[in-house]
Amino acid sequence: MFDIGWSELLVIAVVAIVVIGPKDLPRVLRSVGRWTGQVKRMARDFQNQFNEALREAELDSVKKEVENLVKIDPLADVRTEMAKTNAEIMTELKKTAPDPVAPATPATPVVAPGEDKQLAAPAVAGEVKP
Repeated sequence: MFDIGWSELLVIAVVAIVVIGPKDLPRVLRSVGRWTGQVKRMARDFQNQFNEALREAELDSVKKEVENLVKIDPLADVRTEMAKTNAEIMTELKKTAPDPVAPATPATPVVAPGEDKQLAAPAVAGEVKP
C-alpha cells in the first residue's frame, strides 16, 4: 500500500528536525507513537468485531443445518418398513388362524386301506372294544 523506503524516512526526519527542532522532537515522536498505537488498537478491534460477526454467521448456518438433521428421523424408514411387515404378518395370521366363533368340526379317524373302520374308531368312555 504505502511504499516508504529509507531515503524517504531520512527526508522526513531531516524536515522534522528542522521544523520542530531537536528540543521538542522526542515529545512529538512520543505523541505520534501514542496516536499510531490508538489507530492500531481501533483497527484491531474493528477486525475482531468483523471476524466475530462472520463466526456468528457461520455458527447460525451450522446451527440451522444441525436442526435440520435433528428434524430428519434416521429411523423413519425402518419404522415404516416394520409397520408394513407387521400389517402383512397380521393379515396372513388372520387368513390361516381358525375362526374362534366357528364350531369345531369333529376329526374323522384316518383308516388305512384294508383296516376295519370299527377298529379305527375312537373308544367312547365306558365302551369296551372286542
